[in-house]
Amino acid sequence: MVDEFKELVKDIHSCRDCRKLFGFEPNPVFSGNKNAKILQISQAPSQNVHNTNKCFNDASGKKLRNEWYKISEEDFYNDNNFYISGVGHCYPGKNSNGGDNKPPKHCADKWLHQEIKLVNSKLIILVGRCAAEYFFPGRIFSDLIFRNQEINGKLTIVVPHPSPLNKKWFKDNPYFEKKRILEIRKIIHSTLYMK
Repeated sequence: MVDEFKELVKDIHSCRDCRKLFGFEPNPVFSGNKNAKILQISQAPSQNVHNTNKCFNDASGKKLRNEWYKISEEDFYNDNNFYISGVGHCYPGKNSNGGDNKPPKHCADKWLHQEIKLVNSKLIILVGRCAAEYFFPGRIFSDLIFRNQEINGKLTIVVPHPSPLNKKWFKDNPYFEKKRILEIRKIIHSTLYMK
């Protein structure tokens, strides 16, 4: 009998669809297993993640784990806890402003819905505007963050991207770090640690 999840992982790892688009060798970086408690989806791997093959192995990842989730690296990188993916599975390169390019939409169309179908998570976390807009097009980003959402019947939480470049959003929305992240942290901890 074919293990659909194993086949999917193999297919994503071997995907090189964007070689010409990027102008460099694509490197799909994602992690976790099909029974992970939390499915986390962000924009795409950073250059550091591309180079190290380790999801959220950058300043954004530290803020997410240490300040927002308040969990250990061991818990975050435990494949039974988190399946970590993105709208784009590969680092998409830099744009002329010094930020990362947006991931190609066809990557998510090709892989992400299969991941959501096959990963048996209890909770979905969308990290950043790009992931939120993919699943909830036309919705106001702040509204998505301050209220719980749902994808395929699963509780879904939206958080802003923890990037240091996102200072303006945090300044304009102080309620997030004062109150909303406390509610989100409680949900994450109960998902990870409650029997």
